[in-house]
Amino acid sequence: MVRFHGLQSDDSPVHSRCFTHHLELVMGISKSFVPLSLFTLTLSGLVLPSHARAYSVVTDTSSTPSTTIAQPHLAQQIAQGQTAQEQIELGLQYIQQGQLDLAIAAFQQAAQLDPNEAAAYYNLGLAFRQQGQLESSANAFFRAIQADPQFAIAYANLGAALLEANNFQRAEEYLQRAIALDPNLGLAYYNLGLAQQYNGQDVRAIASFQRAIELSPNAPEPAYHLGQAYLRQNRIAEAEASLNRAVALFPNYAEAHYSLGTILYGRNDINGALASFRRSAESNVNYPNAYYGAGLVFLRQGNVADAQQMLVYARDLFNSQGNTAWATRAEQLRQQAGQGR
Repeated sequence: MVRFHGLQSDDSPVHSRCFTHHLELVMGISKSFVPLSLFTLTLSGLVLPSHARAYSVVTDTSSTPSTTIAQPHLAQQIAQGQTAQEQIELGLQYIQQGQLDLAIAAFQQAAQLDPNEAAAYYNLGLAFRQQGQLESSANAFFRAIQADPQFAIAYANLGAALLEANNFQRAEEYLQRAIALDPNLGLAYYNLGLAQQYNGQDVRAIASFQRAIELSPNAPEPAYHLGQAYLRQNRIAEAEASLNRAVALFPNYAEAHYSLGTILYGRNDINGALASFRRSAESNVNYPNAYYGAGLVFLRQGNVADAQQMLVYARDLFNSQGNTAWATRAEQLRQQAGQGR
């Protein structure tokens, strides 16, 4: 019988030993451990200047084509706004058009015109975050809370940026401050749960994820990570319920389908496990864990040819993603399967 031990909170796939075949299931922590900021999925977090502080719903730049109208020179565009507030509003317009570089320049100009305008730094932090400039993003969020020490969402996004930089202790401090300022900030609870699980505090992480679900019931990530925390506590039924909630909210959640597959594999529901692994691969064709899991199922069924094919897919994907340790495991398992014919 397959037994699943606790999952570890690191960036490498974590496994549990299958005593029957001396195989291993990848219990992977993957891209879905990315902290949530207000740039996750949409750019809904941009804010207006402090005289009219409110959330400005903006279209996600990932699906918004850049304008085809010829743009004036950058310096000419930035000169269109002469006050910090006008520069922020100009930056918001550039975000709507998918012009991140121009938006960053406008927000930077706003900060120069008024060093105490928290919205300028905050929006700048979001824009840097979208470009993957984590250090610049964190610095901008830090400037935002210096300008406005009561700016809860800036603390939350600073915590998210620090999470991505693996600075978990500092991240937790800023996230706790965000919650103290705004007890109804769902993404702060979610990111706090991530920080707590990285710090080995699963009981506290569970409480944080549960609160995040209460405040953000349509977000699939808290449910997924609550399920992972339950798995580490060996609370399998609760883990399965949370993971099912995650895939109900986001049917193409590859990692959640995979984790459901490992639960089904552990209770010897081989056909159910294979269906979950297949659904995981359909959701993300570049997710190697799904193929690795399917390979184990095929081996359990005695289908060596299909098992080897799945393990080759897994090996190559692990290699392409820089995970050489698990690429080696997949190849070793493939070779063992061939020898066992």
